[in-house]
Amino acid sequence: MSKLRVPVSARDHISGGRNAIVTLVEYGDYECPHCGAAQPNVHRVQAQFGDRLAFVFRHFPLTEIHPHALDAAQTAEFAGDHGQFWAMHDAIFRNQRVLSQTTLFALATSLGLSHVDLRDAIQRGRYLDKINEDFMGGIRSGVNGTPTFFINGERYNGNYLAPSLITAINAEMHAAVGQS
Repeated sequence: MSKLRVPVSARDHISGGRNAIVTLVEYGDYECPHCGAAQPNVHRVQAQFGDRLAFVFRHFPLTEIHPHALDAAQTAEFAGDHGQFWAMHDAIFRNQRVLSQTTLFALATSLGLSHVDLRDAIQRGRYLDKINEDFMGGIRSGVNGTPTFFINGERYNGNYLAPSLITAINAEMHAAVGQS
């Protein structure tokens, strides 16, 4: 079983409890259909555990097969600079089947963000370092496809359906509570 080689830190986008018992990290690609299918399950898991769970999304754009994945990751980071990472994250996945630069600009506008500033940020590669850091951290952690999940730093090899994730997270919570 592989381990998460880059610990969760302030550079990550974290949804949920800051002092959560369990942290779920996903390496994902906004254009990956499996990542899109996993998202409703992740939302169910988050609803189940509330603040007892922290969720982190890290970028792992598979640009050779998903031509819009890198622009989508940059768009999410741009929105994050404006306090709207998670709103954009969800909007991109909701619009995954029609993903294009035009769609990303429209999503930015719908969140009250400047599509002109977004276009400039993408053209200048303003967020490429952050995205590449996520990607390389994934490689170091043994990620070879998306979505890939880690639960409290250990790679999760089950499916991404909510019942399976909930079972694994419950087991980790019980183990964590038993150790304290």
